[in-house]
Amino acid sequence: MSIRRLPSHLVNRIAAGEVVERPASALKELVENAIDSGAGRIAVALSAGGVERIEVADDGCGMTPDEIALALERHATSKLPDEDIDRVVTLGFRGEALPSIASVARLTIESRPAGRDGWARTVDNGVVERDGPAALPPGTRVLVEELFARVPARRKFLRSPRAEYAACLDVVRRLAMARPDIAFSVEHDGRRVLSVAAAADGRPERVAALTDRALADNSVAIDLEREGHVLGGVAGLPTFHRGVADHQYLFVNGRPVKDRLLIGAIRGAYAEMMPRDRHAVVALFLDVPPSEVDVNVHPAKTEVRFRDPALVRGMIVSGLRRALDTAGHRVAHDAPADVMALWRPEQTVSLPAGEGVGGGAGVSPGDPFVAAPYPSGGGSYLNDRRPTFFAPPPAARAEPAWHAPPEGADFPLGVARGQVAKTYIVAEAADGLVLVDQHAAHERLVLERMRAALAGGRVAAQALLLPEVVELDEPACDRLEARIAELADFGLELERFGARAMLVRATPALLGQGDPKGLVTDLADELAAYDQALSLRERLDAVAGTMACHGSVRAGRVLSVAEMNALLREMEATPHSGQCNHGRPTWVKLQMGDVERLFGRK
Repeated sequence: MSIRRLPSHLVNRIAAGEVVERPASALKELVENAIDSGAGRIAVALSAGGVERIEVADDGCGMTPDEIALALERHATSKLPDEDIDRVVTLGFRGEALPSIASVARLTIESRPAGRDGWARTVDNGVVERDGPAALPPGTRVLVEELFARVPARRKFLRSPRAEYAACLDVVRRLAMARPDIAFSVEHDGRRVLSVAAAADGRPERVAALTDRALADNSVAIDLEREGHVLGGVAGLPTFHRGVADHQYLFVNGRPVKDRLLIGAIRGAYAEMMPRDRHAVVALFLDVPPSEVDVNVHPAKTEVRFRDPALVRGMIVSGLRRALDTAGHRVAHDAPADVMALWRPEQTVSLPAGEGVGGGAGVSPGDPFVAAPYPSGGGSYLNDRRPTFFAPPPAARAEPAWHAPPEGADFPLGVARGQVAKTYIVAEAADGLVLVDQHAAHERLVLERMRAALAGGRVAAQALLLPEVVELDEPACDRLEARIAELADFGLELERFGARAMLVRATPALLGQGDPKGLVTDLADELAAYDQALSLRERLDAVAGTMACHGSVRAGRVLSVAEMNALLREMEATPHSGQCNHGRPTWVKLQMGDVERLFGRK
C-alpha cells in the first residue's frame, strides 16, 4: 500500500482521540482557555454529564471574527507568542483542542472583545454551519453539543452520565483551586452544584470550600522555598485521611497534574503516620521556573517532567514533614456520629427498701449517703457522700491526692483522672474529656526519640546480661546479617550464630527491657518486604517503628497517676504524637458540649 496524506477531517478525529477522551477532557480544555483569556468569572453548564451539552462562558478578552476562524484551525494558538515551547506559562498552548472538539461534536463559539461587536461560528462535526453576528456581553461563550454522536464507537465507551458528571466536576474543582482569584460556578441539568467567589489570596480557604469544610480545622499550611522552587498549600493531619487518593490535588505552575513523582513524595512524607490502606488529603502548589519543567509530555497536559526530580521530591517530603511537625499533638478527633449514638442513658434500677451500696446493711432509706471502703480494702473515701441507689463502686485503682490536682486548663491534653481497662487514660481538659490509648501514644513517643537519637549519630545500645539466641530460617538470617552494621546504628547488635540463628548482644536502650526475640523476628519480616537495593536508613521509619512498637507501654499495664500525666506532657511536646506509627489516633476528645447533651443539659 502506497503512502498517502490523510484528509483533514480524519486528522482532526485522530487528534480528538488524543485530546478529547470524554466530556471532562473537552471541558478541561475549554475552562483552561477561559482562564488564559484573563477571565474573572467562569460559568459552566452541563447536561447529562456533559455528553449532551457543555457550555463554558467567561468575561475574558474575547475574540474577533478572524480570530475565531483561526482558533478552529489545527495548531493555531495565541499562547506561544515567542515560539519558546520550553517556557510555557499558559495552560492551553497546543492549538488542538477546539478543532478536535469540533470534529466530533457540534461546536458553537460566540465571542466579543470589549468595545466591539460580537460574532459567532458553528461547526458541526467538522463542517462550518453558521458564521455571523451575535449579541452577547464582552467575553466568550463556547457550546458543545452531542459529543461523539456521530462516532458511535467512541460514545459506547463513555460511562454513565452520573460518572461523566463526577469527572467534569472534578476537573472544574481542580482548576478552581489553582485560581482563587477567579469566580467559578457549575450547573448540571439546571441545578447549581458549585459556586465559589473570587478571592485575592485565599488558596487554603478555596481548597477547604471545594473539598471538605473540616479540612480548615484539621490541616497545616505549607510554605517552603528552595533554589527558585516555591512550595505552598495545605496538608491534612495524618488522622484526617481518606480511603482513596482522589483527595490529593497537585499543581505545577497553576496547572493541575497527576504526577507519579509527586504522589510518591506525598506517600513518603506520610510514611508511618497513617494506615497503609488510607491516603492523605493534601493540596500542593509547586511553582518552578518554566525552564525547569516540561509540560509538553502528554497531549492532555496532565503529566510533567522536571529537570531536577530529586530536588522536587526532597522539597515535597521535607516541606510536608516540616509542616506536619508544627501540628504537634494535634489530631482529627471529632467523635463520629455513629459512636456518639452508642451513648444512651441507663434505665434507673429501683432497689428494695433498706438496700444500698454493697447490700447496705444497717442503712435506712432515709439516709441517702454512706461511706464507701477503698477498693483495695485499705482506708476509706473520707466525706464520700455516695447516694445509696448507686451500684457498688467499680474496682478501679485510685491514689490519694496529697496535693491539689492540677487544673485541666493548664494543659492542652488535660490532667489524668484515671485509667480504663488498663489501656485508656482518662484526662480532664478545660473543654472536655480526653481519652488516650496508652500503647499507641507511647509507641509514637519512642519512635520520635529514636529519630532524634539517629539524627545525632546513632541510638545508644544496652548490652544484654546474657546474649539471646533467636532461631530463624536461613534466608531471614542472611537478610539480617547483611544489615548488621546498619542495625547497630539503631542500637541493635546482632551476630550470626550458625546457619539458622542470630545472637542478640544488645538492644536499643530506649526500648528498655523488651522482647529481643520478637523484635528480631519482626525486623526479619520487614526486611523481606524491602528492596535490597535500598539502604536501611532509607527505611528508617519502618524499622524504627517496628522497634518502637516493641519498646512501648503495652495495653494491660496499670499506670500510676504520675506516669499518666508524664505521658500526657510528653505527648504535648512531641511532634506527630496525635497518631501512632500505624496512623491510628492516639487520643480523642469528647467536647464538654457533647457531654452535656448526653445528659440532656443542652
